Amino acid sequence: MIHRNKGRKLTRTASHRKALMSNLSVSLIKNKKIRTTLAKAKELRTYIEPMINKSKRAFLSKDGKPEFGVHLRREINKYLQDKGALKTLFDEIGPKVASRNGGYTRVLKMGRRLGDGAELALIELVDYNIEQLKTETPAGDKESVDKSKTKAKKTKKSSTASKESKKTASETKKSAKGRKKKEAAE
Repeated sequence: MIHRNKGRKLTRTASHRKALMSNLSVSLIKNKKIRTTLAKAKELRTYIEPMINKSKRAFLSKDGKPEFGVHLRREINKYLQDKGALKTLFDEIGPKVASRNGGYTRVLKMGRRLGDGAELALIELVDYNIEQLKTETPAGDKESVDKSKTKAKKTKKSSTASKESKKTASETKKSAKGRKKKEAAE
């Protein structure tokens, strides 16, 4: 057993691996989920979760020591080197995960890539699962449920109306062609 040898090499040099993890981290922070290979996703998880934890600590220590938050921002800036991602991480993601005790990311396997057969995975921030948030609505929010039901009814009505209008238009074209053929034959 090899001790004290943490992480995957990903067949890259140390500088290339560092740049790759930085780029993947920035993409994940900005887009909230990315699709990559399984090995990169698992390695990214060990890279980004401490960053999210530091942003959470900065949010929680705002009242006590504001200079501690500045220190943590500078520490994370060493890795990310993207002002927009840094701002998103500390202003949006940190407060959102303040009550979560770790496990900020989720890795979902997506099968194999067609070109080279590499295992693909989707890595996403757990609190930003957009599809899940769309389907779930709070129990006390009856107005939004009623609005969504009325929108669904309107779209069903409009889609059936458009189908009927298409049918009538095609029927009139067919009958017009039949009349023209009869007139031409006479």
